[in-house]
Amino acid sequence: MRTLSIRIDDALHRRLRLRAYGANLSVSEFLRPLIEDAAVPGGRYAYTGQDELLGVALQTYALLAEMAAQQSGGIVERALAASRAMLRERGLLEPEEEAASGMRPTSLGKEGRAR
Repeated sequence: MRTLSIRIDDALHRRLRLRAYGANLSVSEFLRPLIEDAAVPGGRYAYTGQDELLGVALQTYALLAEMAAQQSGGIVERALAASRAMLRERGLLEPEEEAASGMRPTSLGKEGRAR
């Protein structure tokens, strides 16, 4: 069996040790099921600090999209096309995922306008 070493602050370690003691388990026995849950493909989502940042980004996006839509629908279309292109360039959006999500592939002209 492999060993996993992680650094945690003293207060967290103390709380974990107390919870494990209360369950009559070692800290390893107490944490192992939690780690197994996090590693199960298709299992419960393991929330991280990045989720908070993503939540803020999504809220900001929704607000900006609404403001842009009030100004001009063309702005929203161009922004969506540009964002899809950036996601594809970074390997974060595959063509089949794009088709499955209902997004229309859009090519950009020289001025960055959707065609």
